[in-house]
Amino acid sequence: MKKTVVIYGSTTGTLQAIAENIAEKLGVEAIDVANLDSQVIADHDNLLLGTSTWGAGELQDDWYDGVNTLKDTGLAGKTVALFGTGDSESYPDTFNGALKELYDAVQAAGANVLEGVSADDYTFDDSEAVVDGKFVGLALDDVNESDKTEERIESWLQAIKPSL
Repeated sequence: MKKTVVIYGSTTGTLQAIAENIAEKLGVEAIDVANLDSQVIADHDNLLLGTSTWGAGELQDDWYDGVNTLKDTGLAGKTVALFGTGDSESYPDTFNGALKELYDAVQAAGANVLEGVSADDYTFDDSEAVVDGKFVGLALDDVNESDKTEERIESWLQAIKPSL
């Protein structure tokens, strides 16, 4: 596996715990997006980016500066995988919508974005993060479907590891 880092934005700590779990499974570092700079990007070939979704599909607050750093630095030659959390019961129309915002930003910055997971086996009404029947990354609902979180992480990591 090439040099990989997990970068997360978390307000309540839920996504931080998930990011640290992912990083531990891969044997890599997890850093808060508030500490992201161009050197972190330059030092890594693979970036696993995680955000929680707020309100009507918005990014976690710290990601707004993080997205600017990604765009300003550029991601040409970098491999990116996305993961995020949302609440499918309280926000069924914007479930994990922040993933799409992050996806659009890394695409625009020139990243090679790894394929996401199937939207099957999820309960929600709509999500901008679903393209052609798949989320643009790993979508998690640790509020209403916490019993599926670990299995979803494991399955996703097995799918993306060959590309890292």
